Amino acid sequence: MSAFSGKTLMITGGTGSFGNTVLKHFLMTDIGEIRIFSRDEKKQDDMRHEIQAKYPEYASKVQFYIGDVRNIQSVKDAMPGVDYIFHAAALKQVPSCEFFPMEAVRTNVEGTDNVLHAAIEAGVKRVVCLSTDKAAYPINAMGISKAMMEHVIFANARVAAKRGGTVICCTRYGNVMCSRGSVIPLFIDQIKNKKPITVTDPNMTRFLMNLDEAVDLVRFAFEHANPGDLFIQKADASTIGDLAKAVQKLFGDTGINVIGTRHGEKLYETLMTREERLRSEDMGGYYRVAADSRDLNYDKFVVHGEVHTMADESYTSHNTNRLDVEGTINKILTTDYVKEELKGIRHN
Repeated sequence: MSAFSGKTLMITGGTGSFGNTVLKHFLMTDIGEIRIFSRDEKKQDDMRHEIQAKYPEYASKVQFYIGDVRNIQSVKDAMPGVDYIFHAAALKQVPSCEFFPMEAVRTNVEGTDNVLHAAIEAGVKRVVCLSTDKAAYPINAMGISKAMMEHVIFANARVAAKRGGTVICCTRYGNVMCSRGSVIPLFIDQIKNKKPITVTDPNMTRFLMNLDEAVDLVRFAFEHANPGDLFIQKADASTIGDLAKAVQKLFGDTGINVIGTRHGEKLYETLMTREERLRSEDMGGYYRVAADSRDLNYDKFVVHGEVHTMADESYTSHNTNRLDVEGTINKILTTDYVKEELKGIRHN
């Protein structure tokens, strides 16, 4: 019997690609209820009808709540009876957040604080929050808002742990292939419309993981977290140039146009900073970065010997395992989206 047996799981931002993948993993298990919380009633209605059509015997397990993490009352209204939360609601389009940074703050920072306060108040047992590689050494508004989100998570985790209640932790991962914000669906769409692929910088590197791996990371964090822990999945990476070539080998060569970097883009992404790496634990396919459990009375803590502030290097998409074009092809073929597009099944 799993930890989810008979329990109620709430997913904020649950109509997105992550929420749909969680449903795929959990719907046909002995979980009691999956509660989808989001602000898009159209996506909720589409998801409801799809579940009723494909899984009629399990459809009653899924309940839908319209609300917005920015509105704490709507979060509280959806919280009674919830055992666990996967917090996925976010603004994550980098260029959009550059032009509307306060919207990123309201959703990613204030929204997360609302979810965590409501969870602690309602006696939720465990909360796993989803963050991004852009939160490590951030240079753009989305990454900065997510970095602040992480600090909100750690602060709330510290308070909840002192009260002996909700266990709050965080996961951080890189680009999820074919999710909202991924360039792969854009590349496929451009090829099918006989247009050249648009690439910002072919030498950029990005971590690559599929949606199933994202859910596996969250489950691993759920099962192993201490309050305030940060979990990071070890991930392969490729250059954007090789990713474009991989997509074209599968769907056809329409050429590549290099358009230059967009607002807020980095040459490479960082999943774990040098400072975090110093206190990280290698757990096989994942790293755990333990929370700093000290309080502000630093004079209580004495270090004997040499003080180490950071490791020699951070963990980045430049120094992780680099896939070549063939390796990238094999990686993107692990996604349902690419396999369905190759079969002629189009996505909206």
